[in-house]
Amino acid sequence: MEFLESIFFGNTLRDWAIAAIVAAVVFGVVTVLKRLVLQYTGRLAERTRNEYDDIVANVLGRTKVFFIGFISLYAGSRALDLSANAEYGVKVVAVSIVFIQLALWGNALIDSFVRREIRVTLETDPATATTMNALGFIGRLLLYSVLLLMALANLDVEIWPLLTGLGVGGIAVALAMQNILGDLFASLSIVLDKPFVIGDFIIVGDLMGTVERVGLKTTRVRSLSGEQLIFANSDLLNARVRNYKRMVERRIVFSLGVTYQTPRERLKEIPLMIREIVEEREEARFDRSHFQRYGASSLDFETVYYVLSPDYNRFMDIQQEINLAIFERFEREGIEFAYPTQTLFLERIQHAAAAATE
Repeated sequence: MEFLESIFFGNTLRDWAIAAIVAAVVFGVVTVLKRLVLQYTGRLAERTRNEYDDIVANVLGRTKVFFIGFISLYAGSRALDLSANAEYGVKVVAVSIVFIQLALWGNALIDSFVRREIRVTLETDPATATTMNALGFIGRLLLYSVLLLMALANLDVEIWPLLTGLGVGGIAVALAMQNILGDLFASLSIVLDKPFVIGDFIIVGDLMGTVERVGLKTTRVRSLSGEQLIFANSDLLNARVRNYKRMVERRIVFSLGVTYQTPRERLKEIPLMIREIVEEREEARFDRSHFQRYGASSLDFETVYYVLSPDYNRFMDIQQEINLAIFERFEREGIEFAYPTQTLFLERIQHAAAAATE
């Protein structure tokens, strides 16, 4: 067995063999445990309506082979006598791989919770779904920052001087990227204040459409004609946004004119006729109707009523029904609608001289 005592890279073959056996055993045990746990959580997820076991299965499923392999090699290396430089190199690689795997687990955990909350609340509360996207980004940012600092601390790197340097450098970066950072903070303001959420119909200036996505820098809106409109978040905060999705009811004002030849009694009856026509619609609430003014060629009436639905198509249906009913009622009552006309009065002037000669 003298061959096993041969020395290679500072360790005997016996030590290398023991290290390889330990690494192989650890790799096999961890791999089998991972498979058993995934199978158990998978069967548990099928039997229960609880989604947390699905989240656990999703997180464990992100365990990478390189992580298990290096952990196995690291366990085997404990049986070897390594130099100080080799020990430090193994430590650097081990810390890097462990924290990369922790980042993958944490990202899977955050992603699972965000997707679950969005799926649960998107139909009932789109605002929460929008908030969850932003909170997911913030959660990942904090996770990566904490893991990076922990990894550096485990590698004996002084954290406080680094943080101080990052603070000074961060000011310079913030000045150079103030437009991007402005849009980022505007995105957080939109998410937290919720002036609009996914699915809302908004009008910004002369542009309008349905909100599809609120991103970190831009908000995407699908216009009525089909194209996608992209707004910078900071521009949206500085603009006046009209949100029609949150409309409870729609106020309608319309005018009509009748001819000057309309009898006085009929003029008194017109507001009552319009009121009767509006009140016949279940989804309409009458407000007022008045003889408003003397127009250039018409006697003008103004009517105000409310449609008890924010839907624009329903409003147009009701307005069409009212217009047709008014036309039919005026036709039956002999009331004529006015249109632009001019009446020319001619006066015959007989000259006194002609009269005298006669």
